[in-house]
Amino acid sequence: MYTTDMYEGMLAETTSIRSHNGDAINAYIAKPLGAGPFPGMVLIHHAPGWDEWYREAARRYAHHGYITISPNLYHRDGDGEPYEVGARVRAAGGIPDAQALGDLEGAMQYLRALPNLNGKVGIFGTCSGGRLSFLSACRIKGFDAAIECWGGRVVASGDDLTDNQPVAPIDFTNDLSCPLLGIFGNDDQAPTPEQVNQHEEKLKAAGKKYDFHRYDGAGHGFFYYHTPNYRQEQAVDGWSKIFTFLESNLS
Repeated sequence: MYTTDMYEGMLAETTSIRSHNGDAINAYIAKPLGAGPFPGMVLIHHAPGWDEWYREAARRYAHHGYITISPNLYHRDGDGEPYEVGARVRAAGGIPDAQALGDLEGAMQYLRALPNLNGKVGIFGTCSGGRLSFLSACRIKGFDAAIECWGGRVVASGDDLTDNQPVAPIDFTNDLSCPLLGIFGNDDQAPTPEQVNQHEEKLKAAGKKYDFHRYDGAGHGFFYYHTPNYRQEQAVDGWSKIFTFLESNLS
C-alpha cells in the first residue's frame, strides 16, 4: 500500500543473465531501493517482442515493492526494433518451449541469488507470455505465484502444436505448483471463452488453487494502453486484482 510519507526509490537498467544452456541473454531489471527484503517477479513478454510496455510494467511492479526482471527471450535472434525482431521470430516459427523455460528459470535463479529477496518469486505473462507463465508454473519448481493474462494456446491441439511448441500446457495442469491468477477478456478469440472454461474445469478437477477474472467488453491485450485493444476500466480493475493476489502469495 502506497502512502505519501513513504521513502520511494528505484534502480532500473538492462543487465545480462545466465539462461538456457548457460547462454548470456539481456534482461531488464527494476529494483526498489531500500533494505528490503522484497519479493521477486519474472515478467514474460508477448510474441510481438520485448518492448517498452514490459519495461514500464517492470517499473510498475518495482514501484509496488517487487524486484522485477524481464528477460529478452528473443536475444539470440538479433537486435533491432522490438516488433521487427518479433516478426522475424514469428516467421521462423517462434522460440522453442525448452529454450524459453530455460531462460525463465535462469531469470528466477538470478532473483533468488539476490541478498535482499524475501525468498518468494512470482511469474507474470501476457498473450504467448501468459501461456509460458502457466507452463513455467507447471514445469519449473520454485515459483510461488503465477499470473496468466489471456494466455493463447494453453488449450491446444492439431495445427496449434508445432516443433517449437509441441505441448498443450493444459495437459500439465496436475503439475501446477503454485497459486494461479487468470485475467481474460470475454471478447477474446485466443483464448476463446470456451477454452477458458476448459482451462478452469481442468484446474478445478485437479484441486488447484486458482482465481479467474473475465471481463465483458474486453478482448485480447486489453492492458496495452498503446493499442486499440486497450480498455481502461477493465485494465485498472485487472491490475488491482494482480496486486491483491501477489500481496496474498508473495509478501
